[in-house]
Amino acid sequence: MTPGSGIARILTGVLLFQVGIGVLLVLGDVQQGGLRLPRLWTDTPRLSEPVRPGDQRRVYNPRRDRPATQPLRDPGDLPRRLVLTPGADDTWRLEGTIAEGDADRIIDQLTAADTPPDSLILQSPGGAVGEALTLGRHLRLQGIGTRMLAGEVCYSACPYLLAGGTTRRIDPEASVGVHQHYFGENSLLPAFVAVEDIQRGQGEVMTYLAEMGIDPLIMRHALATPPDEVYLLLPEELQTYRLASPAE
Repeated sequence: MTPGSGIARILTGVLLFQVGIGVLLVLGDVQQGGLRLPRLWTDTPRLSEPVRPGDQRRVYNPRRDRPATQPLRDPGDLPRRLVLTPGADDTWRLEGTIAEGDADRIIDQLTAADTPPDSLILQSPGGAVGEALTLGRHLRLQGIGTRMLAGEVCYSACPYLLAGGTTRRIDPEASVGVHQHYFGENSLLPAFVAVEDIQRGQGEVMTYLAEMGIDPLIMRHALATPPDEVYLLLPEELQTYRLASPAE
């Protein structure tokens, strides 16, 4: 073997290694963007299967499955951004995915209302955590409560929005779920930077929950549940962690 051919082999090996790392990073970015690769096998039940104490993790694909709540209210495909709908009384609806820019947009709508609502009925599959925290803080500042109806859902980042209500009324047949979140805008970063983003984001969430009077121990369920699954909180857990206001 000539010295030149040896160097060429080394360079080829390094190039292949770099390409492999690049592929893994891109796949990770695709997964974080919502196009998660399907798993070939899982023993986690589907979202449509009933929940029992100790058996509360479900595969998270709300476009395919609906929760096992009764009566089931199937909203079809929820809006891709939050939609605020005034009601006939002081209770309005806020539903859809929590997208970037939604907090400021919804705050502007609430501020512009001649008579702002006393409470908001929520239904959302989740979305941008930072937006949920900003909007949740506004609800608390303005004295607006949050509600959930039987058969409706509040997953992922939505429970943080729910936590912002001055009162939080949750029907026992509503479905509230938490899981891990992605923080940071770009996954094509060194591992230590990604970990730093996650730690900073989790710290912001813990601070927010403490501000809202919610027991931060609720995060132990979120941190233990991967993003493509959801941990469904039982009514007694909603009370224990103070996410639901005490029954009157």
